[in-house]
Amino acid sequence: MPTARRASVRRLDDLDLRGASSPSPRAGTPPVDALDRHFALEIPRVFSEEERAALVAGVRAARAEWTADFGGEQFSLGRAFYTHLETGRSRLYFADAAASDTRVERHLPGLQRRMRELVAALTGGLAQPRRGFCGPGVHIFPAGEKVAREGGVVHFDTEGLSDYHLARRRRAITVVVMLDLPEADGGLKLWDVLYDGRDDPGGEAASARSLVARYSAGGALVIDSYRLHQIQPFPGDRDRISATVHAAEIDRGRWETWF
Repeated sequence: MPTARRASVRRLDDLDLRGASSPSPRAGTPPVDALDRHFALEIPRVFSEEERAALVAGVRAARAEWTADFGGEQFSLGRAFYTHLETGRSRLYFADAAASDTRVERHLPGLQRRMRELVAALTGGLAQPRRGFCGPGVHIFPAGEKVAREGGVVHFDTEGLSDYHLARRRRAITVVVMLDLPEADGGLKLWDVLYDGRDDPGGEAASARSLVARYSAGGALVIDSYRLHQIQPFPGDRDRISATVHAAEIDRGRWETWF
């Protein structure tokens, strides 16, 4: 059934990141509410070109500390919960959470703070680290590997949500900032399908409205974590490198973040 009034991406050119770490919710309608009417939100220039280039250099310099996932189909700097859950390594994820954050901060100083500030600016509330989980990190999808050739798995971002959260359909978002674009394509396909308790939506995606949201270098896309989506394939010799943070509202105006 339809889940948004418009199959569109709303661009937020005037999102104010200043003061986004405020410990109390701010008045007014938060930008994240626009996800009730749009498939995604786009925030350009989260990082300046100079900042973006420095972050990409930091990611590449940390190559020896990347975590390999799915047999090297993809990598991360900082451990990602969903990859560890799906490969039976959840215990390792939690045991290494503090060290994971230390690695990210050493190579990409300030990235985790900036990603939480972005969540706070979007939600108008407090964005805090989720206890025991890894903080925001980076995904590296290598050129020529499976995702580049075939695209990612069609999925929802519900793996990190508790049964309590899912049962009450509490709000959750996924924020992705593109640090290094592939040579072409590699956007995010979004369907007019929301999670209904089934991880496999069956054939619904085939007949549902959809669009492919495009990234800009240093810019972010924000989606409802319950929305069906897929990374699109990309040609060429350049890796797709993106910073990600997941966030869930655990109380009014209070959001927990993780990777």
